[in-house]
Amino acid sequence: MSLTNTASPSLRRDETVSIALLLAFVGGYLDAYTWIIHGVMANAQTANLVLLWVHGSAGNWDDALHFVPPILAFGVGILLVSWLRGVIGQRISAISSLVEILLLVTIGILHNRLPDLAGTLGISFVAAMQTAAFTKVEGVAYSSVMITGNMRQAIEGVLMALSGGGPPGPLRRSGIFAGLCVAFGVGAAVGAFATKGIPDLTLGIPVTALLIILLRCEIERSEVPA
Repeated sequence: MSLTNTASPSLRRDETVSIALLLAFVGGYLDAYTWIIHGVMANAQTANLVLLWVHGSAGNWDDALHFVPPILAFGVGILLVSWLRGVIGQRISAISSLVEILLLVTIGILHNRLPDLAGTLGISFVAAMQTAAFTKVEGVAYSSVMITGNMRQAIEGVLMALSGGGPPGPLRRSGIFAGLCVAFGVGAAVGAFATKGIPDLTLGIPVTALLIILLRCEIERSEVPA
């Protein structure tokens, strides 16, 4: 079963499988980067919240408060995308990708001077913009910054295909969501390797992936029939 885009030609460019896989790769990559460098998660605010209260319940408030900035930055990023969506409509995916690229470049430049501000706040903000701007793959809700829901969709799709004996849609959908989980894992592995092996160029990899996404959202827009 191929994961290439076989859906309707009218499918929005930012909902294609190829873009979703790239975004999942970026999501895993940034989580690995922020965990290794800062000891927080860029994407998984559930983990940050749990660790906040684990440390807080033990009275270790200095450690607990370490997890507050990424949670707040994530919230601000969601608010910004929600506002932008009302202003610019369907171009939100391209504009969000452009802002993410600029932020990651800025973070890379500022990281040596303001590591906590640039890394903890900036990358969580980037992650929030990504998850709020890109919400569907082939018309189905998914997440590019965590795998819990994607794993559920993959398992349910297999069960539906095996028990229903109907059209191949559920099985294809299951393959897409399984692929997203794999892409996230690969991104985390590459992010961990790059963070340790090429620290000065680490953020160049997600910037490149986001640049590809931006180009596909904007340049290939002209190929879609009016």
